[in-house]
Amino acid sequence: MDVLSDLLHRARARTALVRQLIQRPPWSLSFTDPPPLTLAGHASVRIDDAGTTPVRLAAGDIALITGPGRYTIADDPSTPPQVVIHGERKSVVDGSVEAPDTQRNLAPRTYGDGLPGATVMLRGAYDLRGDVGDRLLGMLPQLAVVPAGPATRAALDLLATEATRDEPGQDAVLDRLLDLLLVLALRTWCAGAETAPAWYQALADPAIGEALHLLHEEPARRWTVAELATRVGMSRAAFAARFTALVGDPPLTYLTGWRMTVAADLLRDAETTVAAVAREVGYEDPFAFSVAFKRIRGVSPSIWRQQTD
Repeated sequence: MDVLSDLLHRARARTALVRQLIQRPPWSLSFTDPPPLTLAGHASVRIDDAGTTPVRLAAGDIALITGPGRYTIADDPSTPPQVVIHGERKSVVDGSVEAPDTQRNLAPRTYGDGLPGATVMLRGAYDLRGDVGDRLLGMLPQLAVVPAGPATRAALDLLATEATRDEPGQDAVLDRLLDLLLVLALRTWCAGAETAPAWYQALADPAIGEALHLLHEEPARRWTVAELATRVGMSRAAFAARFTALVGDPPLTYLTGWRMTVAADLLRDAETTVAAVAREVGYEDPFAFSVAFKRIRGVSPSIWRQQTD
């Protein structure tokens, strides 16, 4: 399993939400408590708390917005917020407009007036799981824009079409389409971003990319630097130096960090013992696991579990 697939699999989204707004300008929505990840298209986006310049999205562009913090999506940067959305609650700032879901229901999950000249904005919101989800979101800046292109356009069009349907299994269809769109958007953004994480850039190196693949395929294996070097056809010294230079950590340091990320999420399940978690991430001795976990996380596994209940 490659690194990105492993992250996406373990951090699989839940409580996905898809809404389509078809509204004549001017319109503007602010979100004060966004889910960890939002996808939007054909609008102007700004991160209010960061005080950054608004970003204009063309048709088919995707904005990946990571929380927390208030952000505004509008037809134009100059349009002041009309509706502020606080989780499940909404407050109308401009008395001349209505909150999107109190407007005319044009189709399932679709609101607005739908009149000629209307702007179409598709918003999908994710709730990603635990520490692996945090690691995935850590790939991104607070606002990352993926330009429209063949890699994402077909999936975006299909999501827009499916959002208007209400058939058996529709929620499952939308969840999987959001998963697909997220993978394509992340892959496209990372390929062209100078700020993509070091491990992602390292995937382009045949030997180091293969080593990362091996570590994520079998994280519980008792890997040694020598064995990894042999598996990718390099000398031990050359492999260790190249891995550290490209990834930013020595091979076994990277492996320990990943194991502790996986362990942190496993510990959220109160039914799973610390010993079972230790075995799952490659430690036969729970004490050795606890020492390693505390060194990385600053607290013992038991305290970590209490803090995340």
